[in-house]
Amino acid sequence: MVRGGGGPTAALLLGLASYTATRPDDAPTTVKSGGSATPGAQQTGGAGAVVEEKTGAYPELEKLARRDAGDKLAVGRADAPVVMIEYADFQCGYCGKFARDTEPELIEEYVEKGDLRIEWRNFPIFGEPSENAARGAWAAGQQGKFWEFHAAAYAKGAKEKGFSADRVKMLAEEAGVPDLDRFARDMDGDEARKAVKRDQDEAYALGATSTPSFLVNGRPIAGAQPKETFTDAVEEALAAAGGSGAKKS
Repeated sequence: MVRGGGGPTAALLLGLASYTATRPDDAPTTVKSGGSATPGAQQTGGAGAVVEEKTGAYPELEKLARRDAGDKLAVGRADAPVVMIEYADFQCGYCGKFARDTEPELIEEYVEKGDLRIEWRNFPIFGEPSENAARGAWAAGQQGKFWEFHAAAYAKGAKEKGFSADRVKMLAEEAGVPDLDRFARDMDGDEARKAVKRDQDEAYALGATSTPSFLVNGRPIAGAQPKETFTDAVEEALAAAGGSGAKKS
């Protein structure tokens, strides 16, 4: 169930964002093509889209931002004017592209200036290896190493090596997780499973069917879009919130 209400409209928005990528060319909704991955699909083309026209931001989706200062899977001030929620899978090639090419620049331009907060949601959709990586990411976060694990898991070539339980533990070591015995216990524990399921259920309740999927102050974006799609969304959200943003006039 989607927290904050909104009923069927909220539950369909991210599904709509993904669906519009395959609408007929004469459909009225304006989209920008991008990359996203769906379960069982070959990651060879632009399956994702961001719905811009007649969609915008939805207050019921904006309420999904947790803004928990103790959230170990988030970066940025809890009171930042803009929150980007990211639903992603570590086996998703498009998620990796976003993590390597776009996210670091958003962090430098907006997060470090206090304008943006990024909240990660584990959305494993490719089976057991994805579940392993998701629980490993959560476990790394318990020792303050989520983003280091995130970088290691999304490094070029990491996906091809797989995400068996043993491989995930190797990634934790690579990420500098200090207590690997605790990591193994946390990864295999009930709390990790509950945390991952919470994020996964939230994404499914929104109608998300592919990764990566995003909400920027309640505005749905699907796919590893060009950087400009995200900066435009952040700038618009900043303007609506009365912020200044990073772009020069």
